[in-house]
Amino acid sequence: QGQLVESGGGLVQAGASLRLSCVASGRTFSVMGWFRQAPGKEREFVAAISRSSTSTTYADSVKGRFTISRDNAKNTVYLQMNSLKPEDRAVYYCAARLLWRSGNQVPVRSAEYEYWGQGTQVTVSS
Repeated sequence: QGQLVESGGGLVQAGASLRLSCVASGRTFSVMGWFRQAPGKEREFVAAISRSSTSTTYADSVKGRFTISRDNAKNTVYLQMNSLKPEDRAVYYCAARLLWRSGNQVPVRSAEYEYWGQGTQVTVSS
């Protein structure tokens, strides 16, 4: 069975950076992504990347500040978060999808992902 374990969350000041990591085990995932859920809000898409890293997509709210990457040798996906804002505060979840056809848009809906991590808290103080 596939398993995802996130790490790297924490409390930082606005303008700071954090890097989240998600280690996958048990399965080879075609697409891996990050979602986040703030208190009282629905879970929202942040970023996703294909296995070859040739396809990535970002939510408009994080474009230019966040970068997703993956190291297949380590079965790990990263989310580098720069210029953090208080509105980035949320629990960040790693998600993964087994199959994906190259040429299709990388999935951005949570329902399109089959595996989820337990989440890691990111808090940004103003």
